[in-house]
Amino acid sequence: MNKITNHLPTAELQAIDAAHHMHPFTAGGELAQKGTRVITGADGIWLRDSEGNKILDAMAGLWCVNIGYGRDSLADVAARQMRELPYYNTFFQTTHVPAIALAQKLAELAPGDLNNVFYANGGSDANDTNIRMVRTYWAEKGQPQKEVIISRWNAYHGSTIGGTSLGGMKGMHGQGSLPIPGIEFIDQPNWWAEGGDSDPEEFGLACARQLEEKIKDLGEDKVAAFIAEPVQGAGGVIVAPDSYWPEIQRICDKYDILLIADEVICGFGRTGEWFGSQYYDIRPDIMTVAKGLSSGYVPIGASIVSDEVAAVLAGTEFNHGYTYSGHPVACAVALENLRILEEEGIVDHVKNVAAPYLAEQWHSLADHPMVGETRIVGLMASLALVPKKGSRAPFASDAGTVGLMTRERCFANNLIMRHVGDRMIIAPPLVITPAEIDDLIARARKSLDEAYENVKKAGLLVAKPE
Repeated sequence: MNKITNHLPTAELQAIDAAHHMHPFTAGGELAQKGTRVITGADGIWLRDSEGNKILDAMAGLWCVNIGYGRDSLADVAARQMRELPYYNTFFQTTHVPAIALAQKLAELAPGDLNNVFYANGGSDANDTNIRMVRTYWAEKGQPQKEVIISRWNAYHGSTIGGTSLGGMKGMHGQGSLPIPGIEFIDQPNWWAEGGDSDPEEFGLACARQLEEKIKDLGEDKVAAFIAEPVQGAGGVIVAPDSYWPEIQRICDKYDILLIADEVICGFGRTGEWFGSQYYDIRPDIMTVAKGLSSGYVPIGASIVSDEVAAVLAGTEFNHGYTYSGHPVACAVALENLRILEEEGIVDHVKNVAAPYLAEQWHSLADHPMVGETRIVGLMASLALVPKKGSRAPFASDAGTVGLMTRERCFANNLIMRHVGDRMIIAPPLVITPAEIDDLIARARKSLDEAYENVKKAGLLVAKPE
């Protein structure tokens, strides 16, 4: 039996990686010169690398390892399912037990009348599904011209052609002649960076009402749906003012457009509720889920669809699907992951223990001379780096310069904390304990202190002129 082991020195592994492995969202030449960090094992919230370092993973992989690493029961379930039925498709009027059971469980957990599941392999292709789904829905209702989907600048909805088009990240649009036609954008509700002198709640209302204005500009008969993350994750953990989501829901209801909640990051306990839609009390017609659905142990995603949308689609042949839609092993592992979330009370742990304690400790970082703002919802948090305390003015250096310098100090201190521009972000596994939160904060503060000294020495503590 072939077994993959860490049997080579780190330098050799890095050389092989550089020679053959094309990394996502990476300048390959620069990475090859620097050398990758080789992860060899993990347990709980901790990673191990090929040099023997123990690393606190404050990003839960890519926002996904909700139940933590090293859960043997998921491996056991996967092995059992592989022996029983390793694969079969769900095309051609066929199904299998894991796909049936998971769909039933998701219908039970999802809010409102979201009782129908269309499987995908991850969040990106689930959002591709959503594009076709909402356009087919309106066509079946006799309104084929109703096909525009409105999104937000700086949103992230995946990196397929459809997902990238739905997302509002201009750097991604710059590669591949994107977005595709029929996607429009409004501003994100990022008061810190874009709110100027306005009151945050007034700003939240103004951002939401851009949706109404965009619908009027395009024509109500042309707009199919609005898609948004309850909290913008990859955009920098952007938390909308409290006024924002009630107004968005009002507008969607008034103009009869579908609301798609991209729950890929927020779903399955991240906010202290099962879904971010419940946290913000919104009523989506479609929810995109992935990541925490299996805690990242196997690839799986889905669109969870309202009874109304599913009933309309059932009236036609929806010519869409994936070879691995509802893969039996992925469904079985996802079911075991959901069992653990429920039986161990992990969502309640987030709401009642981890999130309140992390909030208290995270906000304590606001006294740091390079921190302008701390924000947190559940177990996803961000802080804004600033050159001048008490001001929201950004650094004069290129956006992300100081953020990258800070991230490098985090890595040096064996803490995985990402930067988005000059915001630092975390989303640790949901099982994190108060003692581990103390460790996370201590490493974050040490990294901030070291970065601050480096930034000061480099002469970068300069604000951009207004």
